Amino acid sequence: MRKLSRYALIFASLVLPLALAHAVVRTEMNLAESKVGVSETYRLQVPVERPMATVEIRMIVPEGFVLTRFLQTPGWERSVVKDANGLIKEVTWKGRLEDGEFVRFVFQGRNPQTPGTLVWKVYQKYEDGTVVAWDDSDKEKAPASKVEIK
Repeated sequence: MRKLSRYALIFASLVLPLALAHAVVRTEMNLAESKVGVSETYRLQVPVERPMATVEIRMIVPEGFVLTRFLQTPGWERSVVKDANGLIKEVTWKGRLEDGEFVRFVFQGRNPQTPGTLVWKVYQKYEDGTVVAWDDSDKEKAPASKVEIK
């Protein structure tokens, strides 16, 4: 019985994020928490939730997080917007993601020096031009992804 429970837990940790997902940012180890001031690898996972392709994904970098580098994502072009200090404030990926698919964008950075919540606002653009905002504008239907910094 213990072995079955372990497999159920592993299955749930792999499948539930997809089933419940919208645009979700987690650590590389699929955690929704990290430590103050450490360098961390994160991944943004975005599924297609409409019967048409996603063509653009834009992510706003939370205040206090210093984004430093990216893992290349084949088939996607990336651009960034920086502030006056040269810090990356938003990232846009352009490509094509078909119905029934999902993509992961991997990036690294340094967590804030104080505990709190990183709120990752993501905007998903479909081929018909509609944009779905995963930014807490509707906490039930359009939740922003959050990572607790402890």
